[in-house]
Amino acid sequence: MKIAVVGATGLVGGEILEVFEERNVQFDELYLVASARSAGTKKIFKGKEYTIITMEEAVSLAPDFAIFSAGGGTSLEWAPKFAAVGTTVVDNSSAWRMSPDHKLIVPEINASELSSEDKIIANPNCSTIQMVAALKPLKDRYGIRRIVVSTYQSVTGSGKAAVDQMMNERNGVEGDMCYPHKIDQNALPHIDVFQENGYTKEEMKMINETKKIFGDDTIAITATTVRIPTMGGHSESLNVEFNEDFSIDEVRTLLEETDGIILQDDPANNLYPMPLTAHKKDEVFVGRLRRDHSQPNTLNMWVVADNLRKGAATNAVQIVEYLQKQLQTV
Repeated sequence: MKIAVVGATGLVGGEILEVFEERNVQFDELYLVASARSAGTKKIFKGKEYTIITMEEAVSLAPDFAIFSAGGGTSLEWAPKFAAVGTTVVDNSSAWRMSPDHKLIVPEINASELSSEDKIIANPNCSTIQMVAALKPLKDRYGIRRIVVSTYQSVTGSGKAAVDQMMNERNGVEGDMCYPHKIDQNALPHIDVFQENGYTKEEMKMINETKKIFGDDTIAITATTVRIPTMGGHSESLNVEFNEDFSIDEVRTLLEETDGIILQDDPANNLYPMPLTAHKKDEVFVGRLRRDHSQPNTLNMWVVADNLRKGAATNAVQIVEYLQKQLQTV
């Protein structure tokens, strides 16, 4: 079993390696892959020194799995080359997500759709993953008519350059700007590029990816995504209209019984999900459950997850783990 991590020197690449160690992912060979300028540098993993290799070298080694976290352009160019030598690619970029020929997978929801024929598998957008994970048990019970989502997203979603910008601003240091405005002590209603319809690409990702993952184009979804100066994870305010009525007690029970969900809903004791407490965790945290009294069958909820973990690295590793188990049972 040979596994490659493409983009191993980036934020998500580092998280993938941490998740490997924490979950004791099994492999015989590990290849750490990055751009040509990083090739030859060293990285320590589980006490062993690895040399960063190039894309060309990694393809020649024909790994069984390659987890990509190196941007859409890189994925479009290189994922097919890996697939051509028999590698199963799990890609963290947006390159393949809406392709009708590629699966978009959150293992707890739709891993059963995967087969040995799937050589390029898309990992959804981080903010989409945590939302659909929280909604899955509720959708199964009540059906969903409409979702209104507003996000409050960590600067880590933009990579190291964004973290550097925020920390420079906090420390009064001049530096490169990742965002068009200051981010520290600010909130930017602008994630990714604006589209002709007035929405950002991030907002449209959440809308389109949710429908694809759930396999349901009838769900009405609208989104507003906002970047805030936090680092622990992404937060989301959800207003969800169900097809059927619900009780808050049953909603609590459904969420508590769902693997990968942690209910934190005790406002009297100031217990609710926050980025600080979700940081470095693999679960999706849900709280602030309350009925929307302005219309029937509608629930308000607050959802938080570490965007580098379940929103990226952990979800990708879970896909590989699922496929490894499938191979063992063949």
